[in-house]
Amino acid sequence: MSATKEEILKALSTVEDPDLKKDLVTLNMIQNLVVDGNRISFKVVLTTPACPLKEMIKNACEEAIHSIVNSNADIAIEMTSSVTTIRLDNTPLLPNVKNIVAVASGKGGVGKSTVTANLAAALAKQGAKVGLLDADIYGPSIPTMFNCEHEKPGMREVNGKNMIVPLEQYGVKLISIGFLTPADNAVVWRGPMASSAFKQFISDVLWGDLDYLFIDLPPGTSDIHLTLVQTVPVTGVIIVTTPQKVALADATKGLSMFRQPQINVPILGVVENMAFFTPEELPDSKYYIFGKEGGKLLAEKHGVPFLGEIPLIQGIRESGDNGQPMSIKEDMTRTYFAKLAENVAQQIAIRNAKLEKTKTVVVNQN
Repeated sequence: MSATKEEILKALSTVEDPDLKKDLVTLNMIQNLVVDGNRISFKVVLTTPACPLKEMIKNACEEAIHSIVNSNADIAIEMTSSVTTIRLDNTPLLPNVKNIVAVASGKGGVGKSTVTANLAAALAKQGAKVGLLDADIYGPSIPTMFNCEHEKPGMREVNGKNMIVPLEQYGVKLISIGFLTPADNAVVWRGPMASSAFKQFISDVLWGDLDYLFIDLPPGTSDIHLTLVQTVPVTGVIIVTTPQKVALADATKGLSMFRQPQINVPILGVVENMAFFTPEELPDSKYYIFGKEGGKLLAEKHGVPFLGEIPLIQGIRESGDNGQPMSIKEDMTRTYFAKLAENVAQQIAIRNAKLEKTKTVVVNQN
């Protein structure tokens, strides 16, 4: 005797999403359930294609049906995803971008752009729709890291307005001031001009449908940071630091800025870059040149997730200079970025399920 849909759903209601702490049926993650005799098929719709618990959830569904409903059932599960958001219709800008994620560091030289580039490319490789906005107006490095230094974005007229069409490389949509100015020329602008250019990258670019738009912020806490939170509701912030004491002090300031009551943007977590040095000829050795576990301790101190550590490896630097992010290569080092991408996607899903919408910041003029 074949099982009924009700019996199967009741069994699947015992399977809990480990992050959201609710069962899959309540979360409406079970879809297209079909029962044909002994064969049972359905979709499990995860909150991100980069879900690190994908196989565990799939195995738990099979075990629940076999143990509660039919031990001989032939089960076919399609694991798919629909990235969550809490900001649609929350602003007229970027209406089709589900999550706006800022990547910040208090200090320059900690590898923030390297982390952002590899994170964006890793999520795109795992099936997400990803964009990357290079907000470092004075020192753009994304064009180099994506091997498109000499390319120019296109233009398209939409409803009578000229819009910029972002470049696309490795599945990531890109925009940077580096595409619009000569590579050897310095951008000598006052803060308001830089902020105006940044706002144009938000309002005048055809970003289209995106699961994640990463904003690679300049170092420190500048006009650009304030312009961002005043212009669009930011899903959350990733803080990048090295284990070094000086970097940690500046990273703390960057973290504190976004936690100020008038800004109040959730911190998704801390990434520790250059965590240790591993020579190519000694792949099992770790040398803690800049100190040990400083980023992890920073995360613990402020009660935010530790998203992972990225080693100081020559191949990562070479990949950035060559314009091919390490995260898209078939190299063991890419696993660090793949894991980072999974952790970031996981924290975004948890944030969207448990926290309120982020509001744009309004500065009162006295």
